[in-house]
Amino acid sequence: MGTLSNSFKIAVFEGDGIGPEITKPTLEILKSASSNYEGFSLDFEFLPAGAGHYRDTGSALPKESMDRARAADAILLSAIGLPDVRYKDGTEIRPQVDLRFNLDLYAGVRPVKIYPGAKCPLSDPRAKDIDFVLVRESTEGLFAHMHDGKVVDDQYATETLKITRSTSEKLFDFSFSLARQRAAEKGRPGKVTCVDKANIFRSFWFFRSIFEERAKSFPDVISDAAYVDAMAMWMVQKPWDFDILVTENMFGDILSDLGAGIMGSLGIAPSADIGDDHAVFQPCHGSAPDIAGQGVANPLAMILSAGMMMTWLGHQHGVPQLIECGQGIDDAVTRVLANERGLTRDLGGQLGTEECALAVLEALPSNGSDGNPEAS
Repeated sequence: MGTLSNSFKIAVFEGDGIGPEITKPTLEILKSASSNYEGFSLDFEFLPAGAGHYRDTGSALPKESMDRARAADAILLSAIGLPDVRYKDGTEIRPQVDLRFNLDLYAGVRPVKIYPGAKCPLSDPRAKDIDFVLVRESTEGLFAHMHDGKVVDDQYATETLKITRSTSEKLFDFSFSLARQRAAEKGRPGKVTCVDKANIFRSFWFFRSIFEERAKSFPDVISDAAYVDAMAMWMVQKPWDFDILVTENMFGDILSDLGAGIMGSLGIAPSADIGDDHAVFQPCHGSAPDIAGQGVANPLAMILSAGMMMTWLGHQHGVPQLIECGQGIDDAVTRVLANERGLTRDLGGQLGTEECALAVLEALPSNGSDGNPEAS
């Protein structure tokens, strides 16, 4: 972990497809943004993993890469996986899932926020106020036994869902603490909504009962619950009403893509998988091999994920400059998206990967005349 000199080791996985294309400018932005602050430094270490590495070597996540990632202060993971490269059982190569399990990254954090210029499909004027976080349990649920599913006599298939008290308590405490932190930042009460299917499944009744127990330890945070089918509807009808949504692994996997749809594109949807001691930061989108090498990929989800990493490091190690740096990156992306000339193809614009990243670089605080891309 970080030393007294506040030098932080960042493990970098460049990924597959468009992964390397969006990683390079993201690191340039991190270097430039961090140069505006004293009190910390970043040291990047590139590690091999991914579908391409599996195709070439037979290993998707080498042991040395895993060990070095474990020793790092944070992990920056680019888009990873290739649809035509799979394990023998037909499943895709997903080292990010292995990282979640190996490092006990139980809290999958998926911010849903409307940025100016993004093509939110909701016409309601209140949509501009959408700003909530989906917290997805990332190591249990239907993913806990993902390699143990069975097809019996070609007649039926079974999968096992697992929810434990220990992980659920940590997940809920994380969610309430995040709501409390956001409440302090935004000057209003925090709220956590448990999303489940407690009316049908005993496992989700157990999940909700633990949520209600942990809520008592956070009396300053509002708590309520909703069934997942109703929440899918409400995320379209009234997403501005929510603050923190906490849910099981598979439900979170589905709802997080709904959240990205509300934002207007997976290209601006960042994410983090966080545990007690480790965290991985990665764009929500895939590796898009169909556009790899064309220079048209949207780098903003990767850049925003890097900003989340800086904020997390700042809170984790008590370094306020890191938090300011992370917010500065988010602010720069906001300024770029507010300018129609700052949009990439998936957002209805014409900018390529490097041009978009350069616009963010020029919009960084203290990195231009006023952090305004128009000034250049």
